[in-house]
Amino acid sequence: MRTWKVGDVMTSDVVSVGEDTPYRDLVDLLVSKRISAVPVVDDFGRVTGVVSEADLLRKIEYGGDEQPRIFERRRRRGERAKALARTAAGLMSTPAVVALADMSIARTARLMDANEIKRLPVTDDLGRLVGIVSRGDLLRTYLRSDEEIRDDVRAGVLRPFLADEADGVTVEVSDGVVTLSGKVERWASADLAERLSRQVAGVVEVISSLAYDLDDRTLASPRPPFAAY
Repeated sequence: MRTWKVGDVMTSDVVSVGEDTPYRDLVDLLVSKRISAVPVVDDFGRVTGVVSEADLLRKIEYGGDEQPRIFERRRRRGERAKALARTAAGLMSTPAVVALADMSIARTARLMDANEIKRLPVTDDLGRLVGIVSRGDLLRTYLRSDEEIRDDVRAGVLRPFLADEADGVTVEVSDGVVTLSGKVERWASADLAERLSRQVAGVVEVISSLAYDLDDRTLASPRPPFAAY
């Protein structure tokens, strides 16, 4: 079964900056491109950090207040240092939170949620920037047509995993909701069809009314021919 990856939905035409990019150029870039953050890359194209609007606003927030206060927390000291920085190297947040191009959609969504961010730079296995993915990009999987989803369930779930039993299953899809009906030989086959159908890109819910001849949940595991001591 084909699982959609970040590489399937990311934007490949991504804007990036070098570590020596001046503050003013960063502001101009974010404003002109109407973006809230930009990846920072080294000479080999590897992502070393991200400069966001929040990073750039430190200059306004601390506005000339260059001296740290007594008992100031480490985080506040770091923010104050950014207020004095002139290039991306000093302004960027690091290490950058990134997604790999072959990362699953579900794992990427959890990564965004855990870090409370709306978009991630996408890298290859060597850490080189290959794209950017946003929350909106991840949601694009739910714009797939019902026909595409139905075909994926049939070709990617039923045929390879249920074999001859697949002929007894009817698949209907409406607004992303998959309905499985019909009859298979075993409970395990019905359960597998339902679980794997939930993993198909674009599926909102799975409703299964599959009947089965044998409830193999009740089958006892075979006992070994002799006990080892």
